[in-house]
Amino acid sequence: MTDKLNNRMNKEEMMILTYLKNNPNSSAPEIHHGLVEWNTNFSMSLSTLKRRLSGEFMKLNLVMSAGKGKGLKYSLTPEYQLIYPINIDEYFNSENRKINNRFNFELIHSIETASLFTDFELEELHSLQKQYEHNISKLSPLAYQMEMERLSIDLTWKSSQIEGNTYSLLDTEILLKEQQTAKGKTVEEATMLLNHKKAIDFLLQNPDFFEALKIRDIEDIHSMLVEKLDVPRNIRKELVRIGGTDYIPLDNEHQIRESLYDACRLINSKKNVFEKALLTLVLLSYIQAFMDGNKRVARIVANGILITHQYCPISFRTVDASTYKKAMLIFYEQNNLYAFKQIFMEQFKFAVGEYFRVRAADMNPSL
Repeated sequence: MTDKLNNRMNKEEMMILTYLKNNPNSSAPEIHHGLVEWNTNFSMSLSTLKRRLSGEFMKLNLVMSAGKGKGLKYSLTPEYQLIYPINIDEYFNSENRKINNRFNFELIHSIETASLFTDFELEELHSLQKQYEHNISKLSPLAYQMEMERLSIDLTWKSSQIEGNTYSLLDTEILLKEQQTAKGKTVEEATMLLNHKKAIDFLLQNPDFFEALKIRDIEDIHSMLVEKLDVPRNIRKELVRIGGTDYIPLDNEHQIRESLYDACRLINSKKNVFEKALLTLVLLSYIQAFMDGNKRVARIVANGILITHQYCPISFRTVDASTYKKAMLIFYEQNNLYAFKQIFMEQFKFAVGEYFRVRAADMNPSL
């Protein structure tokens, strides 16, 4: 999908799409009547609405139809459902939001032909990647190593903090560099951080590890992350619930493994590295293959894919933990990654601007 959507959709056209998001399988008269009732400022005629539905909207792959004549019904395409703009605050302020509370077996298939980023978004991301490549070309091997270490510490801290770890960034740095635990913190928190850094170091030492994503490699990363923690290894065989949502992941080991296989196949089939990383972040979290540590695994594996393809890794350092979780919940409940995609793009931009930049000290060691 191109940026024609962003450039050409007016308010009334977006109202039509919003109505279909909330009322799938609606006829043109039903949509028109519903919009007039919903908003007295909606002035588009029924004939114009029909032309939009059967013309521009279908051309842009926003809308699909079923039936004929008076029985003709419209719905959003699965591809557009995936990237439909959803405002996080408005979504969670809604008292009666409709959610998909069961695992969507059609989701992975629906993403196969979907374009997750607009042309404008891809242009911006590729421009940032070129800036990263320019930056690292100016760094000495030692300076590059130091910057990667800094990013790794930031990622270890933030990824753990998102999951409730209470270590500060400074305490995390002291723990990882000096093996000194922070006062008043649990052994489990320190272990979580040490395991996380160990997993990142493993990927840096084996940069081709995720040349092709495999289930056993995901399991290996999980095993590193839960070492010495009271968390079962291997793919789970029982039900797990997620706080803050009624979404219930699969509880059958064979279905979980099959879904993981399909996710790996989809991710490996994507040519665009940004799509690979974004899908890894959301799908591994959605499938919830393990009893605990799923989102940490997703962040490590996604960064492993970026590293394998020589793209700038992401630390997530400036993302708000609550915003991250809410964006993830929207994907669980609506199979919509719009909010999470914004986080991904913002954090990639932050990483390129914050790390691997030539500094005065790099050019003049005496400074």
